[in-house]
Amino acid sequence: MDNSKTIIRAGVDIGGTFTDVALECGAHLYTAKVLTDYTQPERAIVAGLQAAAREAGIAMADIGTIIHGTTLATNALIERRGARTAFVTSTGFRDVIEMRTEGRFEQYDLGIELPPPLIARQDRFTVAGRLDANGDELAPLSMTDVDAVIEQLRDGRFESVAIGLMHAYRNGAHERAVRERIAQALPDLSISLSCEVSPQIREFERFNTVCANAYVKPLMSSYLNRLSGALAEAGMTCPLYLIHSGGGLISLGSASAFPVRLLESGPAGGAIYASDVAARYGEENVVSFDMGGTTAKICLIEHHTPKTARVFEVARTYRFKKGSGMPISIPVIEMVEIGAGGGSIAHVDNLRQVRVGPESAASEPGPACYGRGGQRPTVTDADLLLGKLDPERFAGGSMRLDRNASVAAMAHDVAGPLGGDAVQGAYAVAEVVDENMANAARMHAVENGRDLAQYTMIAYGGAAPLHAVRLCEKLGIRRLLVPAGAGVGSAIGFLRAPFSYESLRSAVMRLGEFQPATVNALLDEMETEVSAFLRDAGHDGDVVHELRAYMRYAGQGWEIPIDVAAQRFDATSPAMLRERFVAAYVALFGHEVDGLDVEVVSWSLSLRTPMPAVVAAPAPTASTASTASGTAKAQVEPLSWRDVFDAKSGRPHRCAIHSRDTLPHGVAIDGPLIVVERETSTYVSPDYRVTRQQDDCLLVECREGAPTGALHAVREIEVEGAVK
Repeated sequence: MDNSKTIIRAGVDIGGTFTDVALECGAHLYTAKVLTDYTQPERAIVAGLQAAAREAGIAMADIGTIIHGTTLATNALIERRGARTAFVTSTGFRDVIEMRTEGRFEQYDLGIELPPPLIARQDRFTVAGRLDANGDELAPLSMTDVDAVIEQLRDGRFESVAIGLMHAYRNGAHERAVRERIAQALPDLSISLSCEVSPQIREFERFNTVCANAYVKPLMSSYLNRLSGALAEAGMTCPLYLIHSGGGLISLGSASAFPVRLLESGPAGGAIYASDVAARYGEENVVSFDMGGTTAKICLIEHHTPKTARVFEVARTYRFKKGSGMPISIPVIEMVEIGAGGGSIAHVDNLRQVRVGPESAASEPGPACYGRGGQRPTVTDADLLLGKLDPERFAGGSMRLDRNASVAAMAHDVAGPLGGDAVQGAYAVAEVVDENMANAARMHAVENGRDLAQYTMIAYGGAAPLHAVRLCEKLGIRRLLVPAGAGVGSAIGFLRAPFSYESLRSAVMRLGEFQPATVNALLDEMETEVSAFLRDAGHDGDVVHELRAYMRYAGQGWEIPIDVAAQRFDATSPAMLRERFVAAYVALFGHEVDGLDVEVVSWSLSLRTPMPAVVAAPAPTASTASTASGTAKAQVEPLSWRDVFDAKSGRPHRCAIHSRDTLPHGVAIDGPLIVVERETSTYVSPDYRVTRQQDDCLLVECREGAPTGALHAVREIEVEGAVK
């Protein structure tokens, strides 16, 4: 193909099991999926790019831009394999990251387990000096204390240091002075400041975030340097951008300085991908479902925009329990994530109940059926035993699955202890993991006051299309979209992301004492900061401003986000802010509170490059609505047939196997059937039907009269104790 005038871009997503590549050459998209290399992740990236380039018929040097997202920083935090890190804080606040907020997420659990602090007590040091809540100096910084800390840092052979002083979110002068002194004495030490990483109120979250940044900074800097070198060695000298957890692109330098911003980069790409699909199909209320090899992610997308948050948690010690993990205070696309992927390991606990995840077989050794040394049963093994996967054509035929290994693993760890056979064990595993994901989706929806029965699901990721219809059945969702390229959805989402960055600053101010000049000066500082990040990424053109105030009634413990048109504030602004806050508060809680002043706690300013106009998906052809299911089946000859176990009916069905590429457009075909493609497969149960749209997206809809949701009883598995 002639690429002389074609801008070629590549999106690369490193997951816990697979590394996904999406290569966009004009209107053509080429994809690749390779096993993640844990020793040197950059090798899998180069291998995936080479595979996609071969398919596209281009040279590696023809690639003009690479956009990368990764879970490596997240995994380093969870597995506690970051740099040897010290923490420097104000006198009297050494133990904040260990005491946390003293909140109990499980009130009656006497053996409650909190995640240990990221930095041990002996590696936390204090210096005298104090600012008040307005950022004014109460006591000068003690340089004698700083010099003493420097000697301890030198003796301890630390690689990185986090600096978090009280009220530095209002005034970072003391933190910068400490950095300057340490950098002069120890120039090779990596240093992170809380006033730069997360200038927000609440010291526990701020301290924990700067510690996390310092903890992964040397690791991520080393990795990004190796990646840049590996790409150049393979012939790619194009710009490399990273996607941050808020869903925008930043430069390599910014990512190296603030790697904590990359913690949710992969899932953020998936949410952008689903938002783009929702916009093309005019879907206003969407729940995205991303299931890969290690985790599953669920996100609410309304009006084509994913929900966002300022704080999220990693490494939760209790599944689904908010407050049981490490809080990271950065802008992030809000989603619920659980350890439920294709590689999630199943076992039977002491109560003779089947448990799945969060431990994963990952890519090394992988599920038992991979034949790479794995001995324990996983969700992928269960899908294979239930007939949902073809052992001869997995991953487009690049990998042959070993069914006998799955039988042996399932029989030993699940079915055997419960007195059943391997297929019954696989049924139990599949139902447990699907119910875990459905339960997470229900809780996420309830917390946001939403009814998922009114939503459309968009499924992507290597494993999601296999499980999506079952989730729809459990959640009462009647409409599902599986876009083209769904198996590498996050990587495609990277290609849809704008250049953007968000600045968050805390400055508590009651509306009754509102100071427009102070707020305007703060917003000017924020715009200067964000503009510098965009220029560093190579963009200096038009941008879209998005301003948000986080507000609450005075005396309340938490705040809600209020969108505000970017503007200069004046004496009339408090009335406008109060009006918008009350409207949002009533919409969320159903009433307002009389007699209380309102205060702004924090401001958020986001700048992003303008997004291209959304091209609506082509309308379905007339035959979609008019073709009877029997006629459609007669017109469409499947590739093959095989028995597939259906969880809702509790028995196997003779299932037609179709290729997405050969399905006719606009023809509705009743399940049960499986639509196969190279990176994934979509299972359509007997109660649903599928129609290939003009843009190759699969529209899966519940057939009229078919029951869905909680009112439909789930058939109990005939294995004692498997599911209760």
